[in-house]
Amino acid sequence: MHNSAIGETWDALEKELFTPEEIAASRLRVALIGELIRARQEKGISQKKLEELSGVKQPVIARMEKGSTNPQIDTLLKVLAPLGKTLAIVPLDPPK
Repeated sequence: MHNSAIGETWDALEKELFTPEEIAASRLRVALIGELIRARQEKGISQKKLEELSGVKQPVIARMEKGSTNPQIDTLLKVLAPLGKTLAIVPLDPPK
């Protein structure tokens, strides 16, 4: 995507401003938030209901979904469990 106000593509600008590790971490957060929201919506569960099921307060869930907080792993696991989800450690570059 080219933005003439900036004069460069976002990808080029992103690579100038952030390290590869920061970019990877940001993309992982976006993917994780997206999966959390999708799983909750697929189950038809409100944030308030997820609070009841997980023990994590609704405002915390809302901040997680907005991406305005970096939750502790145990908090994330508490929220994911009632949605039938968990975290997994996988290789960054799967063997070909």
